[in-house]
Amino acid sequence: MRKWQVLVLLGLLQAFSFLLPYSKSQSFIGVNYGELADNLPPPSSSVTLLGSTTISKVRLYGTNTAIISAFAGTSISLLVGVSNGDIPSLAASSSAAAAWVAANILPYVPATTISAISVGNEVLNSADASLPSQLLPAMQNLLSALSANYPSIKISTVHTMAVMSQSDPPSAGAFHPDLAPNLDPILTFLQQTGSPFMINPYPWFAYNSDPRPETLAFCLFQSNPGRVDSGSGLTYMNMFDAQLDAIRAALDAKGFNNIEIVIAETGWPYKGDATEVGATVENAQAYVGNLVTHLNSMAGTPRVPGKSVDTYLFALYDEDLKSGPTSERSFGLYKTDLTQNYDAGLSKGATTPTSLTPTPDQTQGNESSSQPNKGEAPTGWCVTAASSPGSGYVQPTSQCYTPNAVPSKQPRAHSSVIQFASTIFYIALLWLGR
Repeated sequence: MRKWQVLVLLGLLQAFSFLLPYSKSQSFIGVNYGELADNLPPPSSSVTLLGSTTISKVRLYGTNTAIISAFAGTSISLLVGVSNGDIPSLAASSSAAAAWVAANILPYVPATTISAISVGNEVLNSADASLPSQLLPAMQNLLSALSANYPSIKISTVHTMAVMSQSDPPSAGAFHPDLAPNLDPILTFLQQTGSPFMINPYPWFAYNSDPRPETLAFCLFQSNPGRVDSGSGLTYMNMFDAQLDAIRAALDAKGFNNIEIVIAETGWPYKGDATEVGATVENAQAYVGNLVTHLNSMAGTPRVPGKSVDTYLFALYDEDLKSGPTSERSFGLYKTDLTQNYDAGLSKGATTPTSLTPTPDQTQGNESSSQPNKGEAPTGWCVTAASSPGSGYVQPTSQCYTPNAVPSKQPRAHSSVIQFASTIFYIALLWLGR
């Protein structure tokens, strides 16, 4: 082999090693940017903060002009929102939908990357019974208004876990039958347009309703005996995967196998009232930090291994104007002075905390009579009678995941980047050997 060929080979080896860190890209990690506060930093400061992290997606609940404009020219994509109050007018008039797009989308793209629009938040479980039937027409009118100029912007809506009637075991996941008249046509719309199914799972609610140490470990991605799906025989090592696979099973059961799932909200409060079990800094850091590690590993779930889903953490900042219990104002990854509430390993170049230790809450002796005794299995794990942090809506209880304990399984890793680089390297070797 000639000297110049050796140099080329060494160069390819260096390029290959450079690609390795990107095989575990965190491009699927996002964050919710709420605005129910009177002390938020300027949008430009938020953009700078996010630029120092591995977060690549931001969800807005509205279309704040200053915030959307601040993301122009960045690599961060936006999921913007239509308020529930705007749904009736958008459903009733294609002209209203066109006007909404003209005012809230067209002025900002393509300088700002807008990947999707969420029409309403948790509408199917809204206290306003008139909204569900108007949701799909609003989505259709917005799609028509967008299709001429920006067909790549997806239209979807965000659901609470209360849309699930069954998730025990995950393989038996099912949606509430009474939602079918409104939900099924929406699922058809999502499949036809290649749009994702968006939902808000919160393992914290599961622990709040069953505050046992083993439940906490399962919710925080900590070492635990593992739990088995009696229907599929698959092993589950954490609540997040169990909830995600229950949703996947519910979609598959209706024939919507090709619809991708997006986690629009998930998080853990670092502070709460005395009756809010498990709301501590240590537990919040463990949940978010270990979730980031789990997503970054590309391990996937037992049902869908080797693939991570887009996940929007809740939330970027504390929102001091929110009503309700203390936890509602204590989900922020950052304080409004731009300092961390805790380190979740999101900073660029940071080492994500691994195997963070859960801290049992000191209020575990204050369970209500509706909660299971320490020796009993909980009756519902996907949803509890607790408010969803993004909406304040009180969710009804439903049957959820409570499998038995079994030994753990090792997750499977995946990397298309490594496969691609290996192919290029092999071709180069063939060429150099000529």
